[in-house]
Amino acid sequence: MIDIKRVIYKYGLLALFVLMVVFFWIASPAFGTTQNVFVILQSVSVTAIVALGVTVSMAVDGFDMAAGSIVSLSVMVSTATQIYLGLGAFPAILFALLSGVLVGVFTGALIVFAKIPDMLAALGSMFAIQGLSLIITAGKSVSKGNGYNGAPAKGDFDDAFLWIGSGTVFTVPFSVILMILVGVIVAVFLERTRTGRLMRAIGSNREAARLAGTHVGAYRILAYALSGLLAALGGIVLAARVGRGDVNVGSSYLLEAISAALIGFAVFGANRPNAFGTVVGALFVGVLVNGLTMFNVPYYTQDFVKGTLLVIALVVSFSKIFNTQQRDR
Repeated sequence: MIDIKRVIYKYGLLALFVLMVVFFWIASPAFGTTQNVFVILQSVSVTAIVALGVTVSMAVDGFDMAAGSIVSLSVMVSTATQIYLGLGAFPAILFALLSGVLVGVFTGALIVFAKIPDMLAALGSMFAIQGLSLIITAGKSVSKGNGYNGAPAKGDFDDAFLWIGSGTVFTVPFSVILMILVGVIVAVFLERTRTGRLMRAIGSNREAARLAGTHVGAYRILAYALSGLLAALGGIVLAARVGRGDVNVGSSYLLEAISAALIGFAVFGANRPNAFGTVVGALFVGVLVNGLTMFNVPYYTQDFVKGTLLVIALVVSFSKIFNTQQRDR
């Protein structure tokens, strides 16, 4: 006999995703065009990359709340390096990625050495980095031709840098290819490598992992460093797409990234952080927003709809109604 609750638990979210796509496609044929598909994929590429980093932090039972601030910092660092310092694409990318890693290591160190709870440590980092992003540019956006604090600009945006956000490879946007590549790397890392397995073991039972000889602290710091790295990469893609550095532009990506990572828990009933589920979660949110926009649904109602779907996904993943593993505990 088919266990209906078990089927809903494993395939309910994917079924809802397919039904949503079919509904939008039938209601608005323009939704299914190749151009719109690429628009959706491009719109979720930054969210997915950032969410994959958050997923890595979740693998060690953490929660990188500073991811959105790191996106903002990366945007400001990468754009300021080119406009204010007159350097090219490579230094801009290098400095931005390095800034993300350093913030991740700092957050991890607060958790491991100062014994601050994950959420509080990440929140502290978030507020500190938001302030640092403003200091770097004197509280102003970075744009072409405008130097630091009114001074003449020393450089311009490198074409190679802008290509990251707007370039294509055989008509496929590079940002989409990058999203897929990062998704595959994170999936292989968490599922197939020794380091990834140890991280998941720490997330499942930290004390058991410690007693087995795992250096729990080092792996937790590494997880936050990787989360910071991917958040910074997302910021680079965002800055390259818009061609400017807007103050606190990464704030909105925190909620979307967390939503994507948590929705991923419900994909195939994984009930744990996983790269495939996170990408599906990002696509879920992207398709929903794109469809609602086509139907001229007011922007101020979209957060409510996204939040409602997140709650549904969490109920399916963690509630005893559908999750038999949770019910058995």
